[in-house]
Amino acid sequence: MIGQNARLPESLQKVIAEVEEGTKDNTKFFLNLGISYGGRWDIVQATQRIIKEGIAPEQVTEDLFASYLSTAGLPEPDLVIRAGGEHRFSNFVLWQAAYAELFFVPKYWPAFTEQDFDEVLREYAHRNRRFGK
Repeated sequence: MIGQNARLPESLQKVIAEVEEGTKDNTKFFLNLGISYGGRWDIVQATQRIIKEGIAPEQVTEDLFASYLSTAGLPEPDLVIRAGGEHRFSNFVLWQAAYAELFFVPKYWPAFTEQDFDEVLREYAHRNRRFGK
């Protein structure tokens, strides 16, 4: 789970902890839930932790900074699909999606079908990924 766990009711925190403990050794499938999560919050909390640990500014690199985000250790997304006809991130994985390919679809997520996903993947396969170069 990524997000502000402490803001959740204790009963939900307990369930999350149990699920995380029960799945910690999984190696074939990963599911990350963003609950009470925001990209700006994530950047601020990472910065606060770096400052609190007394890390000198000249020691802060992109890799070090990423290691303080709530998604530390997870791969950055290659693809972000924004459903519902919106053309914005809505404060979601702002740092992590810097080089992700973006797809905006008019359907709301519950109506998004396997065929829609296949179409996005076909288009994605034709994109030239340059990673900022």
